[in-house]
Amino acid sequence: MSTYEARLAALREQMAKDGLDGFVVPICDEHMSEYVGDYAQRLAWLTGFGGSAGSAVVLKDKAAIFVDGRYTIQVRDQVDGKLYEYVGTAEQSVIGWLGEHAPAGSSIGYDAWLHTKDWAKSASAKLAKRDAKLVAVEANPLDVIWEDQPEPSLAKLDVQPDEFAGKSAADKRADIADWLKGEGLDATVIAALDSVAWAFNIRGKDISNTPVPRSYAIVKADGNAELFVAPEKLTDEVRVHLGNAVTIRNYGDFPDALAEYGEQNIGVDPERSVAAIFEKLEAAGAKVVQKRDPTILAKAIKNDAEICGHRAAQARDGAALSRFLHWFAEEADKGGHDELSVAAKLAEFRGQSDKLMDLSFRTISGAGPNGALCHYSVNEETNRKIETGTLYLVDSGGQYRDGTTDVTRTMAVGEPTEEMIKRYTQVLQGHIALAKAVFPKGTTGGQLDILARQYLWADGVDYAHGTGHGVGAYLSVHEGPQRIAAFGGFNEPLVAGMICSNEPGYYKDDAFGIRIENLILVEERDVQGAEQQMLGFETLTFAPLDRRLINLDMLSESQRAWVDAYHQQVMTIIGPQLEGDALAWLQSQCAPLA
Repeated sequence: MSTYEARLAALREQMAKDGLDGFVVPICDEHMSEYVGDYAQRLAWLTGFGGSAGSAVVLKDKAAIFVDGRYTIQVRDQVDGKLYEYVGTAEQSVIGWLGEHAPAGSSIGYDAWLHTKDWAKSASAKLAKRDAKLVAVEANPLDVIWEDQPEPSLAKLDVQPDEFAGKSAADKRADIADWLKGEGLDATVIAALDSVAWAFNIRGKDISNTPVPRSYAIVKADGNAELFVAPEKLTDEVRVHLGNAVTIRNYGDFPDALAEYGEQNIGVDPERSVAAIFEKLEAAGAKVVQKRDPTILAKAIKNDAEICGHRAAQARDGAALSRFLHWFAEEADKGGHDELSVAAKLAEFRGQSDKLMDLSFRTISGAGPNGALCHYSVNEETNRKIETGTLYLVDSGGQYRDGTTDVTRTMAVGEPTEEMIKRYTQVLQGHIALAKAVFPKGTTGGQLDILARQYLWADGVDYAHGTGHGVGAYLSVHEGPQRIAAFGGFNEPLVAGMICSNEPGYYKDDAFGIRIENLILVEERDVQGAEQQMLGFETLTFAPLDRRLINLDMLSESQRAWVDAYHQQVMTIIGPQLEGDALAWLQSQCAPLA
């Protein structure tokens, strides 16, 4: 099946064999992961869409693909509009669309290992109003027709040393056991891949750029645990590390193992566990209590070792990025470079460190109009030349044993226009406003989001993505529960020790994109005369800004002071790691603003 039209036809044929009138295809795996292994890229295989978030619904006579504002342009470039209707999730959800388009009396299939219980409940209720029903399939029809579907990874696990983890796996599981006792629970299911990795101080290579193993865990109130993972993935070192308190079971045994917990009180996270887990436990007679995964907040609040490691990783990564930015400043105007070659050059600079384990995500390398695609992913077909008179946006990061980085810089190629300078400066003003924020304990990311947007809003423009996301410690580059956004996780209070991104942007369709991203650490802030505990941010990312894109007349005195102070920190932290022409260039970029 070489064409997407043929794949769509094959899915409809399989649906008919399965007695289905429709099927829902998400980008997801059995662990509700944001980034998934190749075997789980069912939406990409079916439609051609290469983004990290989206869904499709296929009915007998129509189909639709659903994406958020980050992918509005990309989905039109990658997915055939003759085959799929484009739907923005801000306007209509998958469930809402089914409520309008599912035929009366129809059976709409879904894979209970790829959706949450709440989603299935809401979809069932909506379909019932049309006398239709939601049906859990025994075998995903995409898996039946995808003849060359990749097998799940069998990469070996490794141990995350306590010197970087900051706490032993035994102590972490003891904390979970204490939590279970306090909640009156016998055990809890840990289904999120980064949660398992964090709780057991293990890492893996089963998902590109995210060092997690494909696994489940059940942690019990007595401190013992079961880890479900393919046994051939375990080394002797990992087995010794896990110890006798952890029983190793085959990954494929997990569904049946849930039946062994009948008559027990089991905590399950409804946001991070699929519907099938609830169904298996409830069928066995277990009392399922919906509770947030107990590792989530503990993982988000970094301990001293993780913070120390992160600072070291940022300093190392900032030096690599600064060397790249110097190279780009020297080479971009000469011609002969494109998005792929420039991204490869940045990876080369990062790779000069023997501490680099992987990139933290696929580099977003956007030249000119492609920079206007928020989460653009370059390939041979979309690859653009770096041209004079344009902007180049690069969003990238590294996975180091001691920390995960994520940074975006936007650079002018040749002489920038007044519009480019104006928008860059407005984005910078918003970035500064968030970086300087001081706020009381209990403040949420949603309450701070407007700080980064205010200068754009005042000019009648905005950006269609969140301002900040959490970041893991040699784990997921996108980590919850905190977010700085007006949607999705915005109500989680920020706590000292959390790491977030600060990344406002601006995107002009078919023209250019701008984003400035640093990582920031939530810290306690001593405010003279304060009557309550106050918090603020410590900036963790250090690499110079493109001063050619800054309109000094738009900056206030305090904003100029922030830029100068930031660049002085760049010199202090990055300068000693550079030499020769690269150091001279960095000094020129970090000189005080005129």
